[in-house]
Amino acid sequence: MKTVQIYDTTLRDGMQGIEISYSLQDKIIISRKLDEMKIDYIEGGFPQSSEKEAEFFKQLTKKKLIHAKLVAFGPTRKPKVKAKDDEHIQALLESEAPCVTVVGKAWKAHVKQVLKTELLENLAMIHDSIHYLVSRGREVFFDLEHFFDGYKDDPEYAVKVLKTGTEAGAEVLVLCDTNGGTLPSELIRIMEELPQKELKPLGVHFHNDAGVATANSLLALDHGAVHVQGTINGWGERTGNANLCAIIPNICLKTDYRVSVCERLTGLTSLSRFVAEKANIIPDKRQPYVGDASFSHKAGQHADVITKAPELMEHIDASLVGNERQILLSGLAGKSTIIKKTARYGDFDKDSHTIRELLRILKNKETDGYEYEAAEASFDILIRKTIERYTPLLFLKNYHLESFKTAETPSKTVGRLFLSSRGQELMGAAVGVGPVETLDKALRDALLPIQPFLSKISLIDYRVRVLNPQYATAAKVRVFITSTDHKRSWDTVGVSENIVEASWEALVDSLDYYYNNFVLEP
Repeated sequence: MKTVQIYDTTLRDGMQGIEISYSLQDKIIISRKLDEMKIDYIEGGFPQSSEKEAEFFKQLTKKKLIHAKLVAFGPTRKPKVKAKDDEHIQALLESEAPCVTVVGKAWKAHVKQVLKTELLENLAMIHDSIHYLVSRGREVFFDLEHFFDGYKDDPEYAVKVLKTGTEAGAEVLVLCDTNGGTLPSELIRIMEELPQKELKPLGVHFHNDAGVATANSLLALDHGAVHVQGTINGWGERTGNANLCAIIPNICLKTDYRVSVCERLTGLTSLSRFVAEKANIIPDKRQPYVGDASFSHKAGQHADVITKAPELMEHIDASLVGNERQILLSGLAGKSTIIKKTARYGDFDKDSHTIRELLRILKNKETDGYEYEAAEASFDILIRKTIERYTPLLFLKNYHLESFKTAETPSKTVGRLFLSSRGQELMGAAVGVGPVETLDKALRDALLPIQPFLSKISLIDYRVRVLNPQYATAAKVRVFITSTDHKRSWDTVGVSENIVEASWEALVDSLDYYYNNFVLEP
């Protein structure tokens, strides 16, 4: 059984993706998480690029990783300079990382037009850099930048670069598809043509510009590679890198290859979302294996099959990667879906009044613009109302909002509301930037003295969708709100021609959901 090395470059190549940035502390925490997952190699970046990168290596080399090896990344020496005298090479050594990845040119066009040097000098730069770092006790990976494009341009020279890395002592020769345009058929042909018996072990590093980075990574393993590089969530330069959140479970669950991270596979979904949280990026719901939609079922027929034989509708058990199944609510839902949603409240028959009434309400609500797939807390309120297990947190009397702006000051919204709760008449007031923030603050101002649980709840996401844009400013809008008590999160929805009213509905549903489920029925 072949052992495959998993090499993570989330903290270097992944950070080159659009809107991706991590603080020093974020990088350290993510490294710890990757180490806990038993990722084999963690590429931390180029230590000379900034003080933050240098400090990262300083801290990580002091507090040793348990399983993973830390990798410093950098270029070969400059033309006509000895490796021992090159500042970039010295920076790699000074990082004290036990492993080093050296990136060198494998495409003649880059040697001539970017490095502006001779082809033989490029080979000398590669050999000198790798050999010197190996002589200083480092485990060296050699990234052959633009390898596949270089091979298609001049196979003979690309193979010379591979043999130079082998002779210099690199542990693994990493074939990089830097432009991300290599197709699977090209990959297979090229790897089959390589004199692999004459070379050090091969690895691969694919970008996703043609949408096949993950497929190419898996195919490469079938054609000789023993080392695969990628990033968590597939983030990276341009359209991203090969996605380890798909590669890892595919290897573990669908091949005979051995990978250390398979021992921690149930932590994969959590890792994906943790990395997204640190980047302040909303997780991709449609991502294979770890996305919310990966094991979600919407059509009534699908949901019915799931209740009888889930293996007929799912390629793996969601729990193997730490994910979970979801039965989505929509007008396409059948009675089986509704029964699963009401199971916590009792054993309802398909033909019961409760199930038929909920299905009727759901279809009517969706006709009005509501969508409960991403707002199951609001559907929980509908269930409670239907089975008469709903206790409203508040009864609104009225609210009043007034926005103002002067030439010298930014816009503000002043609001006040009158409501009753637990038999008491209450008033709340607040000043905020926008109307939704102001309503939220005014609600808390009124209710907190008698409902202290509100201090636990925060609004963490707010999304608006225009449903009929042809009506311009009179269009109907759908508002989703995500709330959390910092242990769990839940989503609610509101719909109206008035964005404030839609927001109010979603906001009240959010508080009602928590009040009924965790205050009245803890």
